[in-house]
Amino acid sequence: MRVGVPKEIKNHEYRVGLTPPSVAELVKAGHEVVVETKAGAGIDFEDQDYVAAGARIVDSAARVFAESDMIVKVKEPQPSEIALLEARHTLFTYLHLAADKPQAEGLMKAGATCIAYETVTANDRSLPLLKPMSEVAGRMSVQVGAHYLEKEQGGRGVLLGGVPGVAPAKVAILGGGVSGVNAAQMAVGMRADVTIYDINNARLAELDMFFSSQIKTQYASSAAIAAAVASAHLVIGAVLVPGAAAPKLVTRDMLKTMKRGSVLVDIAIDQGGCFETSRATTHDDPVFIEEGVIHYCVANMPGAVARTSAFALNNATLPFVLKLANLGAEAAMAADPHLANGLNVSGGKIRHAAVAEALDLPLN
Repeated sequence: MRVGVPKEIKNHEYRVGLTPPSVAELVKAGHEVVVETKAGAGIDFEDQDYVAAGARIVDSAARVFAESDMIVKVKEPQPSEIALLEARHTLFTYLHLAADKPQAEGLMKAGATCIAYETVTANDRSLPLLKPMSEVAGRMSVQVGAHYLEKEQGGRGVLLGGVPGVAPAKVAILGGGVSGVNAAQMAVGMRADVTIYDINNARLAELDMFFSSQIKTQYASSAAIAAAVASAHLVIGAVLVPGAAAPKLVTRDMLKTMKRGSVLVDIAIDQGGCFETSRATTHDDPVFIEEGVIHYCVANMPGAVARTSAFALNNATLPFVLKLANLGAEAAMAADPHLANGLNVSGGKIRHAAVAEALDLPLN
């Protein structure tokens, strides 16, 4: 199969769909890899690194799409890239369609087979291709939250871990999944006062055992979340409903009870965000203020640590890329129901139930 890797064009997106080591694995398996020039430059891979791995370099995204059967990316295709897709293509990337109806309609019009990293599953019902980026975003959330709590950033002027004689900041983490756990690990390491909120009692018990006395856990009722928001210095939104829009857990009225200069970090922004006041931001302009509260809602958080993120993502995606290249999309999905769960759009139709429901479009 001919596998294409275009340069990412989303704002401050430096990751790359395939690193040179991944390219080498595909070439070893007998496939041809076409890479747009400078596709890996953002993480210090030169064109020559790709050539040494066996890839062929072309001078534009248009040529990558024209000369490839499968396109492997990181972020959702931008309008100029959707225009290059054809029905013969398989697109393998993050899509997050539940919060992006125009993209879904563009992919339907293109007719391509579009498989989303974020809905591919594993035997334990986890999301293996979302996990590495959730780990990165979870860890980053505390890092950026601590930064924006600093007074010169407009924050409250609170040190996350406090100092002897001065209490640490209170951190409320909404969601006890992969992002939430990684956020908690970082916050605990910085000596913050951490509480994780979740609606799964079994998960809360697991977290209690895992963290022992380092954190507190609480059932995520509306009343508990309202109380958490009122007292927290940093609230991290880490909820996920696979393929669907994120639930709005924090309302504007709740926001009005927060301390001025507190910080919200919305990891769920790719799926529409879990705060009523959230709107997607970029690394160029990452924050905004509503009701005196700083909102960090960057839709591609892991792009800020692009080299770490690209390697982590490739470690997870490469086995599926190889399967798709070796068998073709249809046969690969027939052989692997977990990969088939990644199918969001094909033949001009929505194929994933949660996406169809979120976008109010028919499921086929």
